[in-house]
Amino acid sequence: MIPISIIIPAFNEESGIAVTINKIQEVLKQHDFEIIVVNDGSTDKTHELALACKVTVLKHHKNLGYGASLKSGIKAAKFDYILITDADGTYPPSAMPELISKADQADMVVGARTGKNVNIPFMRKFPKWCLRKLANYICDRKLPDLNSGLRIFKKEDANRFLSILPNGFSFTTTITMALICSDKVVEYISIDYNRRKGISKIRPIRDTMNFLILIIRLCLYFEPLKIFLPLSLVLGLSSLAWIIWTAITTHNITDAGVLTFIISLQFTVMGFLADLIVKKREK
Repeated sequence: MIPISIIIPAFNEESGIAVTINKIQEVLKQHDFEIIVVNDGSTDKTHELALACKVTVLKHHKNLGYGASLKSGIKAAKFDYILITDADGTYPPSAMPELISKADQADMVVGARTGKNVNIPFMRKFPKWCLRKLANYICDRKLPDLNSGLRIFKKEDANRFLSILPNGFSFTTTITMALICSDKVVEYISIDYNRRKGISKIRPIRDTMNFLILIIRLCLYFEPLKIFLPLSLVLGLSSLAWIIWTAITTHNITDAGVLTFIISLQFTVMGFLADLIVKKREK
């Protein structure tokens, strides 16, 4: 099996970090791997507990974010394959051997939280469903899990997109869509998702809005026509309907209808120009 670097971002995870590391070491004891814990400005005993497990521990002097921690770990990794997981006990280390076994058959293998035991807070389910539907439209495929934190990918692919990978929780969403929109092979396996140990760092409303903005931004970056064409179509048809209606009822064509139609044409042109820029960048 391929050697891997396992990266665990940790911010105030003293209740789960040691258990998580010990379980990984037990599950992969016959495997060639390194564990890199990135202490993201923790103020509890996360750092000391991780060091006691005899793994590599990097330290941020202040909290920089989930994505920033992963970036630090990726830069420090000595192996070509990166496996990421969380420190809170939510992702089962028992799924790692299957992820690793499939790594040479795909560019990224993701643990989709679709198993029999999945504990996602109720308040997060509907926003996640909406975001996943939007991502499905952009990527032209069904994504079982958009932002799972258990996955394995190649270090070279992460480095390729490092400039657009955010420092926050949307790191996983970004790398998922970046690889799929770049025609990379992304496979999924079904996993369980346990109740976390400790307090969640996710802010439901704020992070959901950030995810929505991110997905639209990624669409503009990789598939701009999927934003501009529907928008121009809606504006164009609406303006034509308004022009026809006012012409019939008032025997006059309003300036607002003409202006809206011109704007729809501008969106169309902008979409094709953006698409040309994307195609040129890919070359």
